Order: sequence, then C-alpha cells, then structure tokens
Amino acid sequence: MKQILYTIRWQDILDIGVMSYITYKVLLFLRGTRTFKILLGCAVIFITYFLTDYYQILTINWILNNFISSLLIMLVIIFNPEIRRALVLVGRGAMMKNVKTPKSTEYLDEIFRAVKTMQINKIGALIVFQRDDDLSEYMEDATILNAKVSKELLLSIFHPATPLHDGAVIIKDGILKAAGCFLPLTRQSNLSKNLGTRHRAAIGVTEETDAVSLIVSEETGDFSVAVDGKITTKVSEEILERLLHKLLFGVKKSTKK
Repeated sequence: MKQILYTIRWQDILDIGVMSYITYKVLLFLRGTRTFKILLGCAVIFITYFLTDYYQILTINWILNNFISSLLIMLVIIFNPEIRRALVLVGRGAMMKNVKTPKSTEYLDEIFRAVKTMQINKIGALIVFQRDDDLSEYMEDATILNAKVSKELLLSIFHPATPLHDGAVIIKDGILKAAGCFLPLTRQSNLSKNLGTRHRAAIGVTEETDAVSLIVSEETGDFSVAVDGKITTKVSEEILERLLHKLLFGVKKSTKK
C-alpha cells in the first residue's frame, strides 16, 4: 500500500481531479435529456458485447462487433445538436467578453407595459433579448424591422390576427431587430407537458446561446423566463422586472416610491 502511495505523482492527482470534474459536468449537462437515455443504451450494448465475448456467445458477439464498429459515426450524427451546444458553451466560457451596459433601460418599461396588456388579454408572445452571442442566424428568414421598442409595436406584432404572431421577436440593445423569428426547439424530455411550442423554442435558443427569453402564455397569461437552457414559469410582475434588469444589465431594479 505504501509503495502505491509513493508512486502517485501530483500529475496523477491533477489528472484524476480534472477527469472527475469533466465527467460530473457532462453528466450534469446531459441529465434529464434524451441524450442521457441514448448513452445509457450504448452502455448496455457495450456491456452485452463484452459479456458475449467473455462467454463466447459467438453470433450475438459478431452482430454487436459489427454494430459497434460504426457506432461512432452514428453517435456523431445523432448527437449533432448536443455536440454543437457543448462546443458553443466551451467557446463562450473560453472567450474574454466585454460586458456592454446599455445607456438606457427605458425600453424595458415599454416591454413591461406591453406584456401586462398581453397577460390581461391572453395574447401569447415570445421576446428574445440578445446579449453577447450573435442571433443573426435566427433572423435570416424573419422580417427585419430595426425599430424602436414600443408597447404599441409589440401588441401589433403579437396580435393573433397578424402573420408574425407565431414567431419570436429579437431585441438587441433596445432595438427590435426582427419579428417572426423561428427558433430551435429544445430536445429536453423532462419538461412539463403544459409547456407548448413557444416555451420549448424559448428554451431552445437559450441552450445554444446566452440569450434571455420572455414568454407570455396564450392559455393562462402567465409570464415565464428562460436562460441557460432552464425555464422559470409563473413569474410575477415584480419578479419579472427585477429578473430582467439583473439578467440584461447586471443591476437590480431600483424600488420606486
């Protein structure tokens, strides 16, 4: 036992620590997703392969051997969205970002006024706030506006009778860049069945970027906020205002007397 301890280098401890941390983060990243279930299935296949090889069950072992040889290519195809998301997160963490604080937060007041009216009238909406990550790819097939944010503009866009109401609007630095944007849907399998396409799109864009999504439910009028692939539902008006000020500007909203 002492000989083993003497042979352990500090590099080995560092190696074990780093790999443990990476494994933990990967499992945390995949927890509750369809990807985790697929990986679990792959683990069962590998275990079965080694067992059939050990006990010389030749036919099944031959089939699994041929299947495993092409498994890597299959996994790359199946996990393409997850691999992309992981690379985005790694790149986002590796880059040095200059945090830009907008000069004015007045446009948020227009948004709050608009969503409160939507809540009363049960008008569904999806508003996406761009932060550091560029969202241009989601505007390619959308209607480019580059307009000043206003309550009236948002209400007209999300009115059920307009052609743009099913898509999202993207806001950057207080400017409504585009409307009718269609976003990637999340592939998380552990979400509530009460969350519809609008909520899943709101989560999806925050899985691939650092954007913040604000959702108004068409059925209930409830507010929800999605960020970093997670969604908080049934957010009150007061909490919504504080949360958006914190997420977008890094400051708490001052209390008005």
